[in-house]
Amino acid sequence: MSNNCAVILAAGEGTRMKSTKPKVLAEVLFKPMIDWVITAVRASGIDDICVVTGHMSELVCSHLDSDIQTVLQAERLGTGHAVMQAKDFMGKYPDGNVLILAGDAPLMDSETISASLRAHIEGGNSATVISAKVPDPFGYGRIVRSKDNALERIVEEKEATPEEKLITEVNSGAYWFNVKALLDSLGKITLSQVKKEYYLTDAIEIIKRSGQRVDAFVALNEKVVLGANTRVQLLDLNEIARKDELTKHMLNGVSIPCIDGVIIGPGVEIGADTVILPNTIIRGKTVIGKDCEIGPGSLLENTTVGDFNNLNSVQSFNAKVGNGCDIGPFVRLRPNTVVGDDVRIGNFVELKNSNIGNDTKISHLTYIGDSDFGENINVGCGCATANYSGNAKFRTVVEDNVFLGCHTCMVAPVTIGEGAYTAAGTTVTKDVPSDALVLSRIDQVIKEDWVKRKNPYKKKEK
Repeated sequence: MSNNCAVILAAGEGTRMKSTKPKVLAEVLFKPMIDWVITAVRASGIDDICVVTGHMSELVCSHLDSDIQTVLQAERLGTGHAVMQAKDFMGKYPDGNVLILAGDAPLMDSETISASLRAHIEGGNSATVISAKVPDPFGYGRIVRSKDNALERIVEEKEATPEEKLITEVNSGAYWFNVKALLDSLGKITLSQVKKEYYLTDAIEIIKRSGQRVDAFVALNEKVVLGANTRVQLLDLNEIARKDELTKHMLNGVSIPCIDGVIIGPGVEIGADTVILPNTIIRGKTVIGKDCEIGPGSLLENTTVGDFNNLNSVQSFNAKVGNGCDIGPFVRLRPNTVVGDDVRIGNFVELKNSNIGNDTKISHLTYIGDSDFGENINVGCGCATANYSGNAKFRTVVEDNVFLGCHTCMVAPVTIGEGAYTAAGTTVTKDVPSDALVLSRIDQVIKEDWVKRKNPYKKKEK
């Protein structure tokens, strides 16, 4: 498709969203709507893309990849006027075709784009409207066809007659144009007296009147027409996309016995025979292996999980988990944490920027930060690394086969050698040799009747 390009319209303000962001940056499954559109365009083989920006243009431009060209529609005067701003971009393809898309229609897919282009080329069309048949056409432009089923015209909702409003084939807002035909027609579009805008649909009529062929391609996926102007409509898009993603994974062998609260973002990869339990959110570039159980109540973001793992009520961000691990409940894996194979991490444990070796057990109530833990380590209840001095962070190293007694505090930088033991309640401030026992408790002191003499706290009256 080297002779084809795409223009995405993203200038709208979206006032009904009541947002501080441009409408096209509103998210569906944690992904901005315009990113869905760009993904579909690129998946169809089109690499040269221009985005027409307007309201809060700087936010849209800063969000886009550097290889996407942008042009500004300083004054919003309709879709026809928006496309006019991209004339120089389209002019690079005088013998090619241009795809025009709405940046707030995230369910447009690459299959529809590719199939409509084939129909456009094979039909010798100068313009092809991508349409769909929907049960409720209210608000959409209607596709009016002649008796021989040819495209006659597109009529907007406000200008449609009562009979035309009954038509269920609607304009998706996406089009293929021969670039030369489109550029020739843009200068002939006149201002609509109803909405005081330049309609891109008028270009279809102008091209048709010039004797060139125009047609409408009916998409098999009716969802391609859907957009969002309000938060309620955005919710509808999220729910449609959510169920589509869940269906895709279930058809690939993933078990989701109850979809309540399960949200899986686009791009997530999950292996066969993995089970996803309720109230679990998986997003970003997360990859999960086979035969895992994730949830209930887990949140995984940009996390790699191997095979045969159980992650119950785990929150993980930019982390990596090996194979055969049992983690949770109430575990937090912070960025740059790498967990080895056959690791057990119990309740109320937080790991940050740390490496945990194979067969290590961290059962409960523990914080490990900026650390390198070896294999087969037993971490007792309530252990912690003191990794921050107030102005710098330091690493803790615990070598293989170490036993950390309950409430061991390791003040970094410090190394505990292979096979060493720490007694319960020990604060480790110096390196510990291999196979040594370290303890720093003072002898227990008992002062009888001290409380009666000092009365250190107010007792409740009986």
